[in-house]
Amino acid sequence: MAFNLKDLDDTQAPLLEHLIELRTRLVRAIGAFAIAFAVCLYFADDIFGFLVRPLTAAFAETPGQGRLVYTRLYEAFFVEIKVALFAAFFISFPVIANQLWAFVAPGLYAREKRAFLPFLIATPVLFTLGASLAYFVVMPTAFSWFLGFEGTAGGLRQEALPAMGDYLDLVMRFILAFGISFLLPVLLMLLNRAGLVSRAQLASARRYIIVLVFAVAAIITPPDVVSQLLLAIPLLVLFEGSMLIMLLSERKEARNAAEAGAAPEGE
Repeated sequence: MAFNLKDLDDTQAPLLEHLIELRTRLVRAIGAFAIAFAVCLYFADDIFGFLVRPLTAAFAETPGQGRLVYTRLYEAFFVEIKVALFAAFFISFPVIANQLWAFVAPGLYAREKRAFLPFLIATPVLFTLGASLAYFVVMPTAFSWFLGFEGTAGGLRQEALPAMGDYLDLVMRFILAFGISFLLPVLLMLLNRAGLVSRAQLASARRYIIVLVFAVAAIITPPDVVSQLLLAIPLLVLFEGSMLIMLLSERKEARNAAEAGAAPEGE
């Protein structure tokens, strides 16, 4: 028996349409990433030079001492590839997010779309704030601290010779760790909106959350106290800010419920 699309029932046809739309969205997202990667690969040297500036500033205290080395012949080439991939993701992310939203949005009610809009706006803003804190504050401070170990040991010169690949991995770790960690308010608010976590539960677990924040900061940052504090303290501030937003939201909902309950009595 020959297969015919017209024989698809009402439940199969929408599924096929969704799969076709998903394929279209994925192709557009991948295409945007591929174009961004090609452009970033062309400017990979300039992008890597921008990422090296915090280390250059840290080496400025010892003029002529700063160097980046590579110990494998192919290391510099793969560093450029990783730089291009790293930068391409951030450049193409608005397009990727837009395609994802365009696929999901038709299945949401207008009220749900309005509820998700603040989170869509807050996510790139908070990530950028975290990445900026890492680049402009944490990395220069941490690198200066690391270079403070230069000197002599047993009569031999103790000198920092960072490899290109290791340095890029460290920079990416800093930026991603701080950027993703700054999305904590978005995660907490989504859990609260979904009814999975209440403000009262978070308040009662505050002491454990503080310990958890410092533990996470110790794991995802390099092993120096300064970097850990520079991540943990903003996270605690963001946590308390999320708690405040939840409190204001609860008061607004209670006020609206009270007004809705009083309206029939006044009619």
